[in-house]
Amino acid sequence: MRSLVIVLTMLSCVAAPARGADVLRIFAWQGYVTAQDVAAVNRLLQQRGIDVTVAMSASYAQGPEQMFQVMRQNGADLSFLTVNYIQMQDGRIGRQLQPVDVARLKNYRHTLPQLRALPMGMSKGRPLYVPFGGGAYGIWANMDQLKAAQLPRRLHDLLAPQWKHHLALSAGQVQPNVALAYMASGQPPFVLDDLVRQDRRERAKQELVHSEARTFLRALYGQVAQFWYEAPQFPASDWLVASYGPEISERRARGERWRMVQFEEGNTVWLDTMNLHKNVQGAKLAAAYLFMDYMLSNAVQQRVVHSLNMVAVTRTVDNPLLRENPNFFRSSHFWPPYTKLSDNLMRAMSDQAMPKRQDKGRQR
Repeated sequence: MRSLVIVLTMLSCVAAPARGADVLRIFAWQGYVTAQDVAAVNRLLQQRGIDVTVAMSASYAQGPEQMFQVMRQNGADLSFLTVNYIQMQDGRIGRQLQPVDVARLKNYRHTLPQLRALPMGMSKGRPLYVPFGGGAYGIWANMDQLKAAQLPRRLHDLLAPQWKHHLALSAGQVQPNVALAYMASGQPPFVLDDLVRQDRRERAKQELVHSEARTFLRALYGQVAQFWYEAPQFPASDWLVASYGPEISERRARGERWRMVQFEEGNTVWLDTMNLHKNVQGAKLAAAYLFMDYMLSNAVQQRVVHSLNMVAVTRTVDNPLLRENPNFFRSSHFWPPYTKLSDNLMRAMSDQAMPKRQDKGRQR
């Protein structure tokens, strides 16, 4: 669920492999796979006599359209797809994948059971994914500026006067804001997509004319000091900042104290996964399973929590966000593989609610 910028640059360049070895091309979001990970897996491959070298693709993952184009042109062997991408647009990405034989993964038994068989990641009863790490589009509070007793408890609390011009939201991806508006109205977060899938399109369009969610979203946007695009800027005046999580790690590394606000309504959540291209076979497939198993190891999953500020997918790692909210991965709050019409409706609702005059200097 990060940037949806469409980048059609193909991943034709990879790090130089060992001479004569097959190359397993890894296509991941920035920061997910480190040079140390690549070196460690290559050592394991060498020790096991598998004549394959792991190498990172030249570009990072950026969104579903870019990832589809890369996979359609056979530009990657193992990808890190956000799970709802798999069935988007009639499952066109899913058709580029092969099912995963989880019995070949030693560390799979440690994964959280609720993440193993998400319907949007399944094909004929078999998974097209292995969980890697998850997170939420959450509101994070600057605890250097605030006290715990001051934090909002319900989403409607964000409309209180004390938060005006102290809130930052995404304008690059507005769908999570619309989901917040529906949750604030006491409804499921993805009402528009639900209506479209029920073939109630006219009813969905009426939501843009008159609905509690529309009214809330307009009021919420009126509270915002910064609408960010690629990433939040974190000026001192923004006490509450919407983030997918990884940016918070950078702030914490600077000594700042940030805490996710635990709203009674919860947060919308996402899961990034590991996926095998349908053409991967033989020794390269064996290498892919070894790589995925390594990425489920304690060392990597701890980095998911502490360096990426995400939620680990294994039970052997301490997950602060899961400790605070055991229902973090509630099924109703997972981002669905929404349709193009649903996406257009969410963008239209957001556009209508957006203040006409914005401080362009504060945008990114």
